[in-house]
Amino acid sequence: MSSDLLRTSEGVLRGENLALGYRKDRVVHDVSLQLRPGAVTALIGPNGSGKSTVLRALARLHPVDGGTVHVGASEARALSAREFARTVAMLSQSRPHPSGLEIRDVVAFGRHPHRARFSGVSDADRAAIDSALALAGLVDMAHRAVDELSGGELQRVWLATCLAQDTGILLLDEPTNHLDLRYQIETLDLVRDLADRGTALGVVLHDLGHAASVADEVILLHNGRVRASGLPSEVLTSENLSEVYGLHIDTVVDEDTGHVRVLPRGRHQQRRLVDASMS
Repeated sequence: MSSDLLRTSEGVLRGENLALGYRKDRVVHDVSLQLRPGAVTALIGPNGSGKSTVLRALARLHPVDGGTVHVGASEARALSAREFARTVAMLSQSRPHPSGLEIRDVVAFGRHPHRARFSGVSDADRAAIDSALALAGLVDMAHRAVDELSGGELQRVWLATCLAQDTGILLLDEPTNHLDLRYQIETLDLVRDLADRGTALGVVLHDLGHAASVADEVILLHNGRVRASGLPSEVLTSENLSEVYGLHIDTVVDEDTGHVRVLPRGRHQQRRLVDASMS
């Protein structure tokens, strides 16, 4: 890990009493959360619950109607764009589709906050780009044109761009989206590796099993409010999930690992379970 990352990882990203909306519609109400160095905080909840809006507000990409966002001891809005980008990086769902560039060129975009105007690529930049390509599994593809990539491959390119930014705080909105099973698991492993190296991570996940496997803390949102927060085993309960998602969900805690298994029951599964119990 670079010395810059070691310094920035000492900071904490906090949202306090956040109120967020779109025009006159309030979609997030009084939400507070804290992303700590060395920990993964997963935001979960149904579509429209406010997960991505909260993450975008933490990244200064969505206006804050009420409450505050702090990076360490500083209010986020007091930092310059360059200062903030050296501390916080975000992988968002909506990204431009670059054309006419190679993968390595796109990943190099992540180095802009660290480069003086009109300066060339430094040895530190090259090292950060090489490391990001390796972490995202893109070394052998680095000179491929991004126009040739699948959605999943492009997802990994943008993740590598965030890694090249070399920040102590990383926000990921649906990082496993579009990825096949192998790269979903490798991305979750990478998230865990980054946390173990001191990065503070906030991750929006739809897959509750992924949240259970990777998160140190889970925040369950419903209708723009925090329904529950805490350890995965405390939040991912049948009662909480069944209420929020509107269907019956069983949960089982693995005795060996302590991980929670989430078992949603659709109508047909419920009927089969009832039939089996009566036979």
